[in-house]
Amino acid sequence: MGDHKEQPLRVGAAVRRRRRALELTLAVVAERSGLSVPFLSQVENDRARPSRSSLEKMADALRTTAVELLAAADPACSVDVVRAECEPGPEPSTRSLVRGHHQMHASEFTGDHDAGREFQYRNDQLMYVADGAVEIEAEGRAYRLGRGDTLYLTGGVRHRWRATEPDTRVVVVAVAEHIEAVRDRPRR
Repeated sequence: MGDHKEQPLRVGAAVRRRRRALELTLAVVAERSGLSVPFLSQVENDRARPSRSSLEKMADALRTTAVELLAAADPACSVDVVRAECEPGPEPSTRSLVRGHHQMHASEFTGDHDAGREFQYRNDQLMYVADGAVEIEAEGRAYRLGRGDTLYLTGGVRHRWRATEPDTRVVVVAVAEHIEAVRDRPRR
């Protein structure tokens, strides 16, 4: 019970990701597949489930296979529990807090890591210090964060961080890299 693998798959997001990766419009996929634009839109928005035959037509139009689209599909469940694996050990570790291919990604970092490594993500992220303390260098400034503190970074900001206390745990929540988050354009 509660296992996301028991749920049906939502293939719409996989179809949309593949179509966008190929830089195709719905009209082009409709023409190639013989399916209608409204139907394809409903599939991409998970308002319609394609038959096996329709899925194969979409896959052909997207130069892939139905099996590949299903493998890239998201579970349809809206709730998924990721249990703690075990108590953190003395070695630095990273664990994903979100399973699957979703719009949000979250990871927990325990201990220290390569403090010289610079990060730059395409989309926004939030860093939360669950335990311990960190020092983060971003935009030419150093920020010291302790337990319970957060730091928000917009997409594209280069940064690096390091733990300044043993047993530090940092949770990083970010908009997934496959999402094209569009910033508000300045008003004229």
